[in-house]
Amino acid sequence: MRRKRFWLTLGLHAFLTPLALLWLAPLWLMWVFSTHPEQEIFRVPTPLLPGNAFAENLRNLQADTDFFRALWNSLVVSGLYTVGGLLLSALAGYALAVYRFRGQALFFSLIVATLTIPYFVVVIPQYILVARELKLTNTYWGVVLPFLANALGVFYMRQVFLSLPSSLLDAGRVDGASEGRIFFQIALPMVTPSLAALALILFLNAWNDYLWPLLVLSQKEMYTASVALGTLIGLTRVSWGGIMVGSVLMTAPFVALFLFLQRYFVAGITAGAVKE
Repeated sequence: MRRKRFWLTLGLHAFLTPLALLWLAPLWLMWVFSTHPEQEIFRVPTPLLPGNAFAENLRNLQADTDFFRALWNSLVVSGLYTVGGLLLSALAGYALAVYRFRGQALFFSLIVATLTIPYFVVVIPQYILVARELKLTNTYWGVVLPFLANALGVFYMRQVFLSLPSSLLDAGRVDGASEGRIFFQIALPMVTPSLAALALILFLNAWNDYLWPLLVLSQKEMYTASVALGTLIGLTRVSWGGIMVGSVLMTAPFVALFLFLQRYFVAGITAGAVKE
């Protein structure tokens, strides 16, 4: 059995290793291209090793887009969206999982049904509401507010809270704890891995979002990083060196964060898979 398991493991790794290298190839090429002058990116043969033009490409990117300001804007927007989305998703998921009230099943079904609505159906009325009625264009809240109520996050947190033993929550009530204290001091600490997983998903969604910030942000100093990179694609010229450098700067922090938190991510994703 040990020998059979060894050969199965070896065969599995031999199959998955090329797939992993294939997935990593675009990231490696992105890094390599960011270190070469633009005229060398498309030469034949394609450069596969890093060059020495990263600093030059970075200076050109900063001069064209004020990219570090755009990175800060993306960080603020993603942080606000992640914190707000986590809080609202956890509160709604907890209420749907723990409490019983009239119309609960219908309410939850409507939340899940919104996942089937294409985003492009709601983007125009959403823009009219934010820009004309609320007058939140060129503000952080104009980018963040429409997405704080996240149906996927509510669904996910409901499944996570359903897996918690109800006896622990009842014990808190017997001890005289308020519902708010039970939620924040008993329920939330027990689902920390799930919160970390959802936080990564929400942060990545906000960090990579392009269409909505493009619509509501018209002032250069308010551009997010993705919108700033989009301005490098013109009718007569595309700054490939700047795009590659900007992509590296946008990708590297999140890859590092994911590698650091991958333990919590895997644990959080599987936490709500089984209901006790």
